[in-house]
Amino acid sequence: MRSDADRRYLATALALIVGFMIVEVTVAVVSGSLALLADAGHMLADAGAIGAALWAWHLADRPASGPWTFGFKRAEILSAAGNGITLLVVAAVVAFVSVRRLINPPTVHGLPVLIVAAVGIVVNLVAAWVLARANRSSLNVEGAFQHILTDLYGFVATLIAGVLIVTAGFERADAIASLVVVALMLRASWMLLKASLRVLLEAAPEAVDLADVRAHLLEPAHVLDVHDLHVWTVTSDLPAISAHIVIDDSCFLDGHAPQVLDELQGCLSGHFDVEHSTFQLEPASHYDHEPGNHC
Repeated sequence: MRSDADRRYLATALALIVGFMIVEVTVAVVSGSLALLADAGHMLADAGAIGAALWAWHLADRPASGPWTFGFKRAEILSAAGNGITLLVVAAVVAFVSVRRLINPPTVHGLPVLIVAAVGIVVNLVAAWVLARANRSSLNVEGAFQHILTDLYGFVATLIAGVLIVTAGFERADAIASLVVVALMLRASWMLLKASLRVLLEAAPEAVDLADVRAHLLEPAHVLDVHDLHVWTVTSDLPAISAHIVIDDSCFLDGHAPQVLDELQGCLSGHFDVEHSTFQLEPASHYDHEPGNHC
């Protein structure tokens, strides 16, 4: 199954990240490099993000039961939001220390920084390649991938800092590289939080035009009006829609209503790739009895 393959990709990336993180922390302490320590902190967040993604997947696979009518499918969205928050927290901590070191730069041994950064680029390239093979339409996978990609860019900045320290003795380059990592973290955090909050607040998916959906639902014969239209996302790749469909009264008398329902669901599946739909078919004579405002 595709999800099983994605789990293997995540587990492989997790093993790479944890193994290298241990090495990086050791070298960061010995060399006194904040950039390496910042990268290590980010890699710790990477490991947590991938671990959370794997756990969220485990929860999402549990069947619906009792009050959990959708099961735990939104666990992966919560995981993605958690990834965005961890990036934000780590960025704030690193930014604070970076500014202090920019003002009063400590002694940094450039050669270990340069070597570890070069190895880190290779490790993150491999991890990014592994995760790129997974299903990135899942916010869960995308959250982990953004962590790895941001870390890769951070190592490139750290490598440049190491070169400047070794060749020019410019020790502030270490703090500047850390601030570059902070900027990348903030960008990735914003992307993840924006996407996950759209799902949690049940906004319509960005790719769905509500006016277009309404126009398609009005196309079948006997459909007179569409109101109380709602489109949201349960979890990645699982959009849902509900609506009240006003049809001719005669459809309920001649048994034509089921055919109208088939047309509506076929329209959604064909044009919008929406399989989870709930329609309330109403006779036109019932319209005046509908509570609330129609939209």
